[in-house]
Order: sequence, then structure tokens, then C-alpha cells
Amino acid sequence: MPDVLVTGATGKVGSRLIPRLVRQGKRVRALVRDLERGAPLRGESVELALGDLLDPESLRAAVRGVDTVVHCAAFFRGATPEQAHAVNEQGTRLLAEAAREASVRRFVFISTCLVYGPKQGALTDEDASCSPVDAYPRSKLAAERLLLTMEGLDVRVLRLPFVYGDGDPHIAEAVPLMRHFPPRQRLAIAHHADVAEAVNLLLDAPAPAHHIYNLVDDEAPDHAALFAAVGEPPPDGSQPGRARAFDVLPDGRRIREELGFQPRYPRLADALVCAPEDLKGLRRRTAGR
Repeated sequence: MPDVLVTGATGKVGSRLIPRLVRQGKRVRALVRDLERGAPLRGESVELALGDLLDPESLRAAVRGVDTVVHCAAFFRGATPEQAHAVNEQGTRLLAEAAREASVRRFVFISTCLVYGPKQGALTDEDASCSPVDAYPRSKLAAERLLLTMEGLDVRVLRLPFVYGDGDPHIAEAVPLMRHFPPRQRLAIAHHADVAEAVNLLLDAPAPAHHIYNLVDDEAPDHAALFAAVGEPPPDGSQPGRARAFDVLPDGRRIREELGFQPRYPRLADALVCAPEDLKGLRRRTAGR
């Protein structure tokens, strides 16, 4: 039987997390809504489960026999408030209830550092107040609060910053969205390799249940540096108001001090030097627009 159920298996985080879990010796069940799209994930240690977060019966089948759940699935960009609420909050509740009924040992919830809301760039730890601006982080915060009050389920929350690397076009995709942001405003980031390392720690470490962890690099680049990494000129700074929703720098000390986490890529510059193949394709793609 599989050790881990991963939801959002074809998404940015899930699709890059699964191969790393397998390399750590885990057997994975990948929850997908489309078997054809999920086919590249299938392997000796990865089985596919067809299901949907809003279909309780499919969730009960998906969690059957697994030891842990890593819940990556979410409706992110383009979601209406109603869609974000349905998928990110209600879907999480249905999955958590199914996991509890199946006596799943641990439930790792992949959340976002955007739940803090604007902090004017202040360093922000896990105990800080949360006032998210947009529908996506509001729905993720609601899901967190639901999970953290659920009895009978060992929950760990991992709040992610802007994630990049492993050939993920996330930076290039974000350029149009951030084209008018202040060039010197900083953005917390983390490489997919470091996300996987943090998840592995949360799967097995005897840390306190119902605990929240921020995950961030040692250094948050400014928007100009992020744009330069994919060969783009700096943003023009004409819409500082919109950029405030993302103006938070999470404090990542807790996961390091409690679980011994150390990033493989502490800075964007390290990824550019050690894994330049992550971004070469992005440069070519953006240069040809």
C-alpha cells in the first residue's frame, strides 16, 4: 500500500514533490482529476487515484490505506471568491474528514505566507496576526483554522512563499502580474527542492501536532532581481498599492530550530549558479515574446 497521498499531484508543487518523495523511499498515491494528465507521474512507486476535492466518495477511496496525506491541491490564480472557498476551504474539510475516518497518521497542509496579509516588509513569524487581502489566501487561512481545531487528526501546516526552480515557469508567469510593482520591494521565495525537504521533515519528525511552519530562503530578492533572473527588465513601480498585498517577509527560524531544516538553495543566486538549467529555458521563452 502507498505511504503518502499527495493531492494537487499535477500542479507546480505536487508534480515536483512526488519524485523527491519516491527518491526518499516513499510509495505515493497521487490524487488527480484527469488520469491522462497524471499519466507521466505513474511509476513503480506511484499509483494514480482519480478524484476531486468536492467528491467525498472519491476522497474516501483515495485516503484508504495511506499513512499520511500531503494536501497541495488548491484553486489559485483566477479563482473567484466562491471557487476559492469551495475548493480551498470546503474541499480541505472533506479531505480532512475522510483522512480522520481512515485513521491517517498525519495530515500536512500546504498553505501560503500570503495569509499574513500586508506587513510592510516586516519580518513575520508564525504567531503574527493574519489579515489576507485576496480570496486565495483568505480561503487558505480559513482552511488552516478549520484543520487546527479538528480533533483526532495530527495536522502540520507549511506556509510557502513564492516557489520556483526545477524548470517551473513560475517566475516568468508572474512577470506580467508584477510588471508594475515597485522594483525594490522584496519577495520571499523558496526552491522546489527545499519545499520537498521541508515536507519530508514534516512527514516524519516527532514535532508538536497542530503546528505551523514558515518556509523561506535565507534571502528575499527584490522584484528587479527576480525579473533579471529570467532576462526581464525591472518592473516600473507604477502600481505600489496592488503590490502591498504581497509585502510580507516570513520568518523561517522555527522550522530550522525545531526540525533542523537547512535550505539547499539559500538564495536565488545559489540556484542560478548551482542549477542554471532551472532558468535557461525561461530566459529563452521570455526573450522570444
